Amino acid sequence: MEELLGHQFVGVVEKAAMACARTMGLGDRNYSDKVAVEAMREAMLSLPIDGTIVIGEGERDEAPMLYIGEKVGRGPGDAEHEHAVVDIAVDPLEGTNLCATGTNNAIAVLAASEKGGLLNAPDCYMNKIIVGPSSRGAIDIDAPVKDNLKAIAKRLERDVEDLVVVVLDRPRHQDLIRDIRQAGARIRLIGDGDLSAGISAAVVGTGVHAVMGIGGAPEGVLAAAALRCLHGEMQARLVPAKPDHERRLKEMGIDDLKRVYQTEDLAPGRRMIFAACGVTDGALLKGVRFFGGGARTHTLTMTLESRKIRFIDAVHLEHHGVKVQF
Repeated sequence: MEELLGHQFVGVVEKAAMACARTMGLGDRNYSDKVAVEAMREAMLSLPIDGTIVIGEGERDEAPMLYIGEKVGRGPGDAEHEHAVVDIAVDPLEGTNLCATGTNNAIAVLAASEKGGLLNAPDCYMNKIIVGPSSRGAIDIDAPVKDNLKAIAKRLERDVEDLVVVVLDRPRHQDLIRDIRQAGARIRLIGDGDLSAGISAAVVGTGVHAVMGIGGAPEGVLAAAALRCLHGEMQARLVPAKPDHERRLKEMGIDDLKRVYQTEDLAPGRRMIFAACGVTDGALLKGVRFFGGGARTHTLTMTLESRKIRFIDAVHLEHHGVKVQF
């Protein structure tokens, strides 16, 4: 399943990325997101899967497309072929503000697993700490920041002063930023895109050694799916910021708000596919580049079963209205 569907899911994120890249710099984040959602949904409808969106644009009454519970793919109604039953988490445009302003690190993302293989995370906040393979087993989300940084530095055989930690630039992170700086590590503040940062922390050579702080829970599940494939580690705890969030959690059967989720809790599937295509340039992926008669994309795809991580540099040519990919 993974190898075949992995290739097809690459096409899905490529189409979403190319569609919303046309809106880059226009200053309309909602329009950028709408275009990405429409392109991703259209691309999914023809896939040979019986798919269910478990993380998407929100509830059905909030999102007309790619809403939680929406069915995608040709489905079981196509009696001539047997289709894989998969749960899918999507973020058609992670970093809507980044795309709207032409800033780095906007990406189109999806993850897929067998039924029940991805946590149906509510749309609330999640406190996270993310590290790469070398630091697996060294972190504790409840430990002081300085202790986690010392443990990460020890695993990487370097000084704390050599570490770079990515943190979302939000008022809620004032104490976290202070603690990281007092420990001696350097901080890369980002306006949006903590999912892209989380993936970067698990890839050697990106210059990111950890991600800390509070971001979105849906993005946390997508990051966990990538980390399963990359053998990285994530610890997280749900953070309901509003009374409505607590009600939503209870409706979903989540009563223990102090529970620490491990990577395997967020993405427990035995089979996992992850694909992300750059919309704007970033540390991990290049953005979409248009030229006369086509476009060039840069995509990351990986699977848990094969343990293969591929970076795909594709040129999409238009010839008499027909796109040809090399």
